[in-house]
Amino acid sequence: MLSPIKVAIADDHKIFRSGVINTLTPYENINVVFEAEDGEHLLQIMQEQQPDVILMDLKMPKMDGIQATIKVKEKYPQVKVIILTMYEDDNFIVHLVENGANAYLLKNSEPEEIYEAICTTFEKGFYFNENVNLALLKKVLHKNKQQFKPTFKNEVQLTDRELEVLKLICNEFTTQEISEQIFLSPRTVEGLRQKLLEKLNVKNTVGLVLYAFRNGLIE
Repeated sequence: MLSPIKVAIADDHKIFRSGVINTLTPYENINVVFEAEDGEHLLQIMQEQQPDVILMDLKMPKMDGIQATIKVKEKYPQVKVIILTMYEDDNFIVHLVENGANAYLLKNSEPEEIYEAICTTFEKGFYFNENVNLALLKKVLHKNKQQFKPTFKNEVQLTDRELEVLKLICNEFTTQEISEQIFLSPRTVEGLRQKLLEKLNVKNTVGLVLYAFRNGLIE
């Protein structure tokens, strides 16, 4: 039996934290390992133990969720961060994703979606909600394409195989699924993914997706 996904919750409202814990309790593959009142409290606890996934509020005292996400990603890049907030704002979404957030959910999301986001983010590295995240992300990236600072140089050349893997990653295929799809070993697929990260100068899967959007590789 696989070990449960270790989840932490950072939110300054105890009632909300308790509500989230109650909704996740029925799922045997989820284990809420700790809760934090703000970003500063979260980082203190993480010195002793690291979760697999963090459910992160944005507006918190002492250290908000934006600062906390950046610090978590700097120190613990393997930890997945799901933003769980009331702020349905294009600028927040793009800024958080560019700084390493693996998903962005609204607090009025259904419990089933929060559960799905945790599992998908843990397994695949990101989760984009069709109704909010992906739609808003696409809208903002296309609308403001000229306003973004040029992060990637035009001379970056991808091989056909790298491009194929990139598109499959953007379509939420796991390493194993990509392996079966293009008849390569999982190790080779992971090597191609690592090469994409290096070539495009991005830190994670979300960065790969952003690159693909900005360069019109996926719609």
